[in-house]
Amino acid sequence: MTGHLSTLEWGRSAPMGITMDLLTPKIADITEEGISMSGDLTAEALGLTDTDESIRGTLAVGLDLRSVERTICVTGVVEWTAIRQCVRCLKEFDDPMAFSVRVVYERETKAAPVTAKRDDQRKKKAAPAVEVEVEPEEPNNDIYHYVGDHLELAPMLREQLILAAPMHPLCMDECVGLCARCGKDLNEGPCHCVAEPTGGPFQVLRNLKQKNEEAAGR
Repeated sequence: MTGHLSTLEWGRSAPMGITMDLLTPKIADITEEGISMSGDLTAEALGLTDTDESIRGTLAVGLDLRSVERTICVTGVVEWTAIRQCVRCLKEFDDPMAFSVRVVYERETKAAPVTAKRDDQRKKKAAPAVEVEVEPEEPNNDIYHYVGDHLELAPMLREQLILAAPMHPLCMDECVGLCARCGKDLNEGPCHCVAEPTGGPFQVLRNLKQKNEEAAGR
């Protein structure tokens, strides 16, 4: 599948087997009772490039959508396998990933058009701004906006997926990296380079670099 559902669970009593686009659900179909959607997506369907995230296979997506007054709450889980390059040994490795979706969508409102002023004492008072309340039990939800009759979920999922990627990927926590002199992968065993004296300037720099990577990436 590349973004379409094979099965949709619509609330608790709706029929099964309804086909719907996973990335552009219709607003009118999202009720207070909620709908559940699941399917497999390709990187292309989310607009991902190899620079954003290199994906092996497809992404498994499961989402619950529920209308709450004038907002739409979207929760769920996205799972995939990323192809990364270790920052120490430079080898590619598979990195199983998953993140939880917890966002709300609000309808984007257009700014009121500017009107010419009139010397009329019977001026109408401006309508008070309507504030959309997010569910109190979920105060940290990210807020997105929609227009028209459908939600556009691809930009949100793409953004959340990129944010979930580690800044300093490691093939394993114990990775010792490459020899600074000959470039041998020290995970495969020691090289034949002459060891530097303990506390030498290059050793100190390597230790400092490794500590900074561990602090930033874990």
